[in-house]
Amino acid sequence: MSRTSLQTVLQMQSWAIRMADSVVQSYPIEQWSWHYEHGLVVKAIYETGDAFDIPRLVAFAHAWVDHFVTPTGHIRSYRQADFNLDQINPGKLLFPFYRKTGEDRYARALEFLYVQLQRQPRTENGAFWHKKIYPHQVWLDGLFMAAPFMVEYGQTFQAPQIFEDVIRQLMQIEEHARDPQTGLLYHAWDAKRAQRWADPQTGCSPHFWGRALGWYAMALVDVLALLAADQNGRAELVAILQRLASALLRYQDTATGLWYQVVDLAGRPGNYLESSVSAMLAYALARAVRLDCLPADYLLVAQRAYRGLLENKIKMDAGGNLILDGTCSVAGLGGRPYRDGSYAYYIGEKTAANDFKGVGPFILASLELEAAGGEEGG
Repeated sequence: MSRTSLQTVLQMQSWAIRMADSVVQSYPIEQWSWHYEHGLVVKAIYETGDAFDIPRLVAFAHAWVDHFVTPTGHIRSYRQADFNLDQINPGKLLFPFYRKTGEDRYARALEFLYVQLQRQPRTENGAFWHKKIYPHQVWLDGLFMAAPFMVEYGQTFQAPQIFEDVIRQLMQIEEHARDPQTGLLYHAWDAKRAQRWADPQTGCSPHFWGRALGWYAMALVDVLALLAADQNGRAELVAILQRLASALLRYQDTATGLWYQVVDLAGRPGNYLESSVSAMLAYALARAVRLDCLPADYLLVAQRAYRGLLENKIKMDAGGNLILDGTCSVAGLGGRPYRDGSYAYYIGEKTAANDFKGVGPFILASLELEAAGGEEGG
């Protein structure tokens, strides 16, 4: 079989391509938003186009970026003064197009985002507040939004001092949010113990929310993929990832390979197998094996999760587009109305089909597992 023919066969079998195309076909320009979950799925589409050399997918991601980045490097609709870590995440898409084109406007937009991080409010021990409206709170979500961006910024613009800051923040949240009994990390930590959801002794939120753990696992592997092997602190991050992976393995559903919305309470009424955490962990564990940060056995763990998604959560609509069911639409802490982080709160949030917070990680997991010889399309 010729190389061209083999590439065609692989594309026909790829769940990553099929899901990426499904998103592109159902995501009109009037719905485009500079928002963390939109950035997540568009970056996954770009990665698919880049991996398989599919110009239409790369062009879609490029058009999405250019919809927001003006010729002067301003990001339309962006409010830097919100100090919202979530909105850093779409900025990860700027790096490949800056490398491809060398256009100054992408460098200016990247600098604009990094200036926010330089000014981002921090806890007394130097951890970023998740948002200005959430003072003294560190959420696992925020580590994914900001940490890989910071490392790639440091690489791109020769600012290696950034790496130490990132490593320190990833280590600190484990110190504060890790439960010694389960090995899992709580959703968030309040450095001032001021929130109603915060434990008065530890400052931690009450439960182990699946997607928060997924965000943190992805943050670790994405940072590790960027750091040099001899970077000070890298070994410590690998050890954190190994501890987390070992803990998560104990809570993987034996029948489906998926993880629950509230990870450690599988038998409790109302809990359910949730798609985004399962896709995130399939991606993170598979990539960690490829990076030699986890033993090869964890690829089987990732494959079980991915197979569980294909068998239990993936459907097809009348037009042949893929649908990923069972993603928690949103979950947070505090705010108005107040979200108390209770079990009832987490299981009470609605689920949605093709929520980008599940679809993006599903595409990324597909890329990793297809490359590793995981599930085939069909």
